[in-house]
Amino acid sequence: MDEYNLLLKRLIDEQYTLTPFYGSRRMKVILRRNGHKVNRKHVQRLMREMGIEAIYPKPNLSRAHPEHKIYPYLLRDISIDRKDQVWAADITYIPLSRGFMYLVAIMDWWSRYVLAWQMSTSLDTSFCLEALEKALQFGKPEIFNTDQGSQFTSSAFTGMLNDNGILISMDGRGRCMDNIFIERLWRTVKYENIYLMHYGSVPEGRQGINSYFGLYNDDRPHQTLKDQTPTEVYFQRARC
Repeated sequence: MDEYNLLLKRLIDEQYTLTPFYGSRRMKVILRRNGHKVNRKHVQRLMREMGIEAIYPKPNLSRAHPEHKIYPYLLRDISIDRKDQVWAADITYIPLSRGFMYLVAIMDWWSRYVLAWQMSTSLDTSFCLEALEKALQFGKPEIFNTDQGSQFTSSAFTGMLNDNGILISMDGRGRCMDNIFIERLWRTVKYENIYLMHYGSVPEGRQGINSYFGLYNDDRPHQTLKDQTPTEVYFQRARC
């Protein structure tokens, strides 16, 4: 049953990436059309375990903590025109053939450069802090944007941002469009790497994702960046 549930989670993740507006009711229909005799309660339980919220088009991997401070969204109607003006972070579910893991990434909005990423088999705060520490080696942003999840609202995470004089911005609840560039990153990572490679184990997944982010930053041209790579734009390196 565990192996079967992992299969169902993989199928749910693939469908959710394609149609993020599908909740448990539609997910149940899609799975049943593909020969899986599941009921809605089963699908709801799997989606809860994955951290996917059934109502809004937003993976709810980092659930809010009732005692943590929520910061206002600061990015509405502002023009992003330089590096280190805005960084953003998010978490996504990564299906594996023999298990699963979670991936957090921190991106510079202007250049799309992925400053840091970290993987974990649990949704604790520590792997998000490790990613933040790595990202801060590049410098520091004026604004740091996340969702309202407990990892990002924790005193440890917000304290590190406050200690560095960084303004904290948080998405409106259930508003996936508030962090649209990270959402696009997850779609790209999954379609160009995760679903193609079918990683079997956590070590294999870590190695493959690490390699992919190297390609994403250094070699993959972006149309929105006038066919430059994130590395070229972030570090303002002229192409040969």
